[in-house]
Amino acid sequence: MSKAKAPVRKDERKSSSCGCEEPLRALGPEELAAVRELAEIATEFDLAELSVDPCGGIRIVRRQAGGGVGTAATPAASPLPPPAPGPAVEKAEKPVESGVLLTSPFVGTFYRAPAPEAPPFVEAGQTVRKGQVMCIVEAMKLMNEIESEFDGKILEILVKNAEHVEYGQSLFRIEKA
Repeated sequence: MSKAKAPVRKDERKSSSCGCEEPLRALGPEELAAVRELAEIATEFDLAELSVDPCGGIRIVRRQAGGGVGTAATPAASPLPPPAPGPAVEKAEKPVESGVLLTSPFVGTFYRAPAPEAPPFVEAGQTVRKGQVMCIVEAMKLMNEIESEFDGKILEILVKNAEHVEYGQSLFRIEKA
């Protein structure tokens, strides 16, 4: 006697680009690692969008020089095909960056200034003090001031104004004083 699967309600399904419907489910550790690697690839190649279809297809949207967007759809058997071995495929080493990363404690929208017409809280190259407001992250209609955790110098601002940020996403690279 076999166990019957519980039916999946229509509101628990998501539609993929291939037309099939997959039940919503949590990502496992391997899938989460694949998503993180795809996010790194998207950042490295300045991709505007990278989405993986549950049936194995990958849709890539890249930014073009004039601000336009080009689209390419690539079918794939798995979200991340293994890299081809050999000298032709070598991962370029990124230079080691100094400084400490200040990350977002929320999912929300990043704002560099308290109001659209106001000057930014901080600029790259500026010295900051512990407790100084660095930015605002709007989460669920609440404006949350993000403060520096230590004295230091801002080496880099890693997010654009009014950009969506994720929990734990790097916002600033700061050199401790």
